[in-house]
Amino acid sequence: MLLETTNKYSVDSESKAKDMIEEFRQKAADKGYIIKKAGYEYKTKKAKGEVIAEAWVVSVTFIFSSLWEDLV
Repeated sequence: MLLETTNKYSVDSESKAKDMIEEFRQKAADKGYIIKKAGYEYKTKKAKGEVIAEAWVVSVTFIFSSLWEDLV
């Protein structure tokens, strides 16, 4: 039985990262999961000291079931 997962997503703006987290929180009850932890961080790729790419990495931990839920 799947208990929890942590998924990471790449988006191209901070506002999209915030919107994605909010969307997961809004859908939680309908989809049957709980958000244990959610956040994002800004990442850059540099070449010769110059930023050549950027991304925001969204990390969300979903809880689907409790370990003891079905055993009691």
